[in-house]
Amino acid sequence: MNKGNILSAKILEELNEIHNSAKRAEAAWKKAYDSNDDLYFDSVALNLHSFYSGIEKIFKLIAKEADENIPDGQNWHEELLAQMSLDITGIRPPVISGKLKNNLQDYRSFRHLIRNIYTYNINPEKIKPLMELLPSLLKDIDKELKLFSKFLLTF
Repeated sequence: MNKGNILSAKILEELNEIHNSAKRAEAAWKKAYDSNDDLYFDSVALNLHSFYSGIEKIFKLIAKEADENIPDGQNWHEELLAQMSLDITGIRPPVISGKLKNNLQDYRSFRHLIRNIYTYNINPEKIKPLMELLPSLLKDIDKELKLFSKFLLTF
């Protein structure tokens, strides 16, 4: 098994976890509105956090294994996301499109927010646009990461 096959398998495995987090966020979102129970909003927030953290985990694997360059410093999360949209000549094509990178920015920011506040302080109106975009975003992530995983099989 070559390096690309292993990385491809890791990406696909993590992609399943990302789907699980998204499904849990969607289920909690529905229950939050059906019951008007704030505790469900906490679940939505934590699952959105897990959703983006899983995406970032994939990006770090790619940065380490394919790019051999993981950003560091204060803005490394933002730099890592930007790096994934780059076409790195002789190494790899873009992992994600510029459109997907832009759509992921709000989830990256939200993940940072969740890591730095108490969940009971979350305003559900801040979550609403993320939840509205989540189904189409998940389709785009799935499509683009699976396409990149196929590229890795030739890596």
